[in-house]
Amino acid sequence: MRLLEAVASHDDGAPAKQLAREAGLALPTAYHLLRTLAHEGYLRKEKGLFMLGAAAERLSSSGAQQNRRGMITDALQHWRDAIGVPVYFAVYREGEIEVVAVADTPGNPAVAEWADFRETGHAHAIGQCLLAQLDDEGRRDHLDRYPAYSITPYSVRDGRTLLRRLDGLGRMQPVVERQEYALGTVCAAFPITVGSTAATMAVSLPSHQAGRLLPVARQLQTEVGKFVGTLAFSISI
Repeated sequence: MRLLEAVASHDDGAPAKQLAREAGLALPTAYHLLRTLAHEGYLRKEKGLFMLGAAAERLSSSGAQQNRRGMITDALQHWRDAIGVPVYFAVYREGEIEVVAVADTPGNPAVAEWADFRETGHAHAIGQCLLAQLDDEGRRDHLDRYPAYSITPYSVRDGRTLLRRLDGLGRMQPVVERQEYALGTVCAAFPITVGSTAATMAVSLPSHQAGRLLPVARQLQTEVGKFVGTLAFSISI
C-alpha cells in the first residue's frame, strides 16, 4: 500500500529506487513488490518508470463511487427526517430504470419491490417521471422492451394510454401515482434537471394519507432545488 501511495504521488511515474526510498522499503523488497503489483495490473512500467495501472484505477473509481452513493444516501436521510416520509432517488441509465438510494424508517417504510422496478416503470411514479424526461423514441424503445400492462386495478393498461399521459405532463410537474404499483400506496416523483441524464426524486405515503402527497412532494422539491449543485455527483454514479 505504501508503494501504491508513492506511485500515485507521481503523475509521470517514478523509478524503483525512488519509490523504495519514499515507501521506506529495502530495494530488493520494493523490486519484488513492484513486479507483483505490475503482474496483477495495479502498476505498469514504462521506460523504467512505474505508474498506476488499470486495476488501481478501477479500485479508485469504486471507492469514489461508494463515496458518492454515501453522500446521496446521507442527503436522502436528512430529507426523510425533515419531511417524515420515505424518499427515493433514481436515474435512467443505458435504457434502464435504476433506483440509486432509498431512505425510510420502520415507522414509514418504503414501498416493497414486489414487481421489478425496471420492468414496471409504467406503473410507478419513479418510472413515469423518468420516462417523461425521454424523447418519444426513447419512450417507445423502453415500452418495446417492457410493455405496459395492468398490475393493479388502477394501473395504466397499455402503452398508448401511458404515452398520452406522459405527453400531458408539465416540465417540472410532479408525477402522481395512486395505487398503480402497490395497493394501499400513493407516490409522487419530480424530475431532477442536472446534466443530461434523466433523474428523479420521489416520496410515498399510505393511500389513506393521499391528501398529504402533493404538499410533501412540493416541499421536498423546494428543498432539493436549493442543493441541486450538490446532487450533480449522483448523476454520474
